This record gives sequence, C-alpha cells and structure tokens, in this order.
Amino acid sequence: MMENRIFSHMLGGVIRDFGQPVMLWQAGVLIGALVLAWLLARLLRRVLEARRQDRYEGLRFGAESLSRAFFPLIGAGCVWIAREIASNFIHTSLLNLALVPLFGIGLIYIAFFFARRVFGRNGQTHAWLGIVEKLVSLIVWLGMLFTVLGIQDDVLAWMESVRFRIGTAHVSLLSLSNGVLWVCVTMVVAVWAGAALEDRLMRATTIDANLRVVLARVGRALLVFAAILFSLSIVGIDITVLGVFGGALGVGLGFGLQKIASNYVSGFIILIDRSLRLGDTINVSGLAGKVTQIRTRYTVVRGLDGVETLIPNEKLITDVVQNQSSYLTRGYAKAAVQVAYDTDLDQAMALLARAGEGVERVLTDPAPTPYLASFGGDGINLELGFWIADAANGTSSVRSAVNMNIWRLYNEAGISIPFAQREVRIIGGAMPVAGPPVRGQNEAPSADRHQDQPQAAAGER
Repeated sequence: MMENRIFSHMLGGVIRDFGQPVMLWQAGVLIGALVLAWLLARLLRRVLEARRQDRYEGLRFGAESLSRAFFPLIGAGCVWIAREIASNFIHTSLLNLALVPLFGIGLIYIAFFFARRVFGRNGQTHAWLGIVEKLVSLIVWLGMLFTVLGIQDDVLAWMESVRFRIGTAHVSLLSLSNGVLWVCVTMVVAVWAGAALEDRLMRATTIDANLRVVLARVGRALLVFAAILFSLSIVGIDITVLGVFGGALGVGLGFGLQKIASNYVSGFIILIDRSLRLGDTINVSGLAGKVTQIRTRYTVVRGLDGVETLIPNEKLITDVVQNQSSYLTRGYAKAAVQVAYDTDLDQAMALLARAGEGVERVLTDPAPTPYLASFGGDGINLELGFWIADAANGTSSVRSAVNMNIWRLYNEAGISIPFAQREVRIIGGAMPVAGPPVRGQNEAPSADRHQDQPQAAAGER
C-alpha cells in the first residue's frame, strides 16, 4: 500500500510520462528554464562581486553562500513559471519533481548565509557554525526526500501521535519540533539583525562613538528580547510567567550577581555620560594605555608596550582615572646619559639636542630639549626630553634609536661616557697566613706594614 502511494505521487507521474513524447517537451522546457536561470544568476553574481569590493568585512563574509543560492532559487522561480504556463498544454510531472531539489538547495545556501553572518564575524568562524550547517542540511534533505516520496503527511501524522508529558503539559513530538524550530529561527534572525544594525551604526561617522556603541548594544538586546517573546507566543507558552522569572532574576542580581550587575551598569554609564571614549589615553591605578574597546562588563586598555588589560567597568567609575586625551597622538620620553666632569658641557648639550634628528616618530615641534639633570658621583647627568608621535604604538624602538645617535655623536666628538670606578685601600697589619697559598687561588692584596700608622676604613671614590 505504501509503495502504491509513493508511486502515485511525484515519482509515479514521472514514471508514467517516461518514454512518452511529453517527457521530451518537459525536458526541453526544464533545460530552457535552467539556462535562463543560470544567465540571471551569473549577472547577479557579477553585481554582488562589484559591491563586495566596497562593503565592509561583515557582509563580505558568507557572501559566497548567498551567491551559490542564486542559481537554485532563480531556477525554482523560472521552473515554476514555466510549469504554470505548460500545465495548460502538457503534463508537468518532471517540472514538479525538479522544483523540490531546486528550492531545497537554495534554502540550504540561504541558511548557510545567515548562519555565517550570525556565527562568523570579520571572517572568523565559530565552533557552532559547522554544527548548524550540518543540522540544516540534514533537515532540508530529509524534507526533500519525504516530499518526493509523498510520505510527508505520514511522517507528520506519526510525529503528532508521539506524545509525552513535560511538567503539567502534554506535548507531541511535532509541536515540540515546531517550537524548537521557531525559537531557533527567530533567535538567528534577531542576532543577524542585531549584527547588521551594529555594523551599520559603527560605520556612521555622524554619530558619536560612544552613542554608536550604546545604540548597538541596546538595539541587539531589544531584538533578542522581542525574538524570545515572539517565539514563546508562537509555541504557546504564556509569557506572563516571565514576570515571576523577572522577579527571581532581580533578587539573584541583588545578592549573588551584584558585582557582575555593577559592571554592566557601569559600562552603560561610561558610554552614556561620555566620560571615556574609544581612543582615549587613560591612567588608572598606575596602568596607562589607550582605550581600544568598551564592552558591557569590562574595558580593554592597550598599554604603551602593546599588552592589553581588561579593566572592570566598576573600577573606572569608583577609582580615580586620569584621561590624557589631549596627548592622543604623542607621548613624552626621556633619554639619560652621563659625561665626565672635564667635558665641555656646551658641546655636549648641543650634540645631545641633535640626537633626535632623523629619528622616525620624534616630533620636531616641540623640538627635543637637553637638560642638565644632576651631578653624579662619577660624572654629570644629562637628559634629553622629546615627544614621540603615536606613543600608544610603543616607545622602546624610538628611545633605542635616540640612544644610538647619542653614542655615535659623542664618539665622533671624543666625549667619553664614564663608568663607575671603585678604589679600595687597606691600611694596617696583614693577617697571619696559616699555610702556603693554594695553587690557583688569588692572593690577598699587599698591606702596609707600618704598625705605627693609624688604621683607616676603606673608602670609595
């Protein structure tokens, strides 16, 4: 009986028309519709490829799946139009059968595109992407197989007959599958819409940077919340129970999650009152760096050495924060050197001022300035102060180049850089030696044997 039902459906019509002249007409119409669809899909791919060159990375990622969906979807449209026209003259069993794989494959590629937009950002894939693509492919291919065989109604009836109990509610396998499917679809659409909204807001140059971040976060949260309410209402769950859940969540936030809640609230306060902006150079608790990200729970600060630090937003609200925004494009650095006491200081200072010339990123306005810092125990301490462009990208290489110039200029001028010297004098009687010295062991220094000379402590120079 099942076999008769199967062959009385799509496959049955194709088998009945096989070998008849009408099959040749259907094949000709199908080939013509597919050729037209291929030409239209190729034209759309060229248009999409031209636009991809100027669009941001978020839309370029996954566009390959979208371009692959053009041919089956356009082919399904062309075949459907051809079937509607040809059905007035000939049988269309082959065209009916061709619609199923064309529409199914196009649906798979469309799902791949949305999945890559949701689970892949900036060209990087997520671990869930492969699972979602395999699951979608399995469901769609099973749906196409059941449709071609004509047993989709039997499968749905069987799923409706499988019933079980969840709490106080009796649900069937079909209703549970529909609920899960709708929840997944609405959540994916909400996350995709939130990502598209965030990308568009981030590219808007007329809106303040902090305001863009706030609008993107709030918009994504509202879309996800609306998707949850919509999916629950479709499934049949009374959303009034969310009031009890919201009360319990508030109590939990008030006790166990107060630190996390405080960081989230502090993040929105920072974004709204614009006390910190992306790109600001700040100093908090001795940590100086450039603000690269302001997340809902923490803020990312990149130090001058390139190391990124995650600072909880609550710390930025409660602690003292120095905002050095006026020095976003430059930073102050010093190079210290010591010269001998008999050095011509005017010449040494002039050469020190020239050490910053020709060094990349050393600013000429204000020009590098030499200073006489102090008088040391071994020489005179000089110091060169200079400003560096883009100090947030690091200053070690610039200071190294300036020090190399100081070394070269002082060597050419014959200015010596003294090193620490120590002279030790031992005055007094020598200690008696118990035996001959061991070979290879250093002997004690000679001592003054005049006993009548007063002893003196060792001194340093």
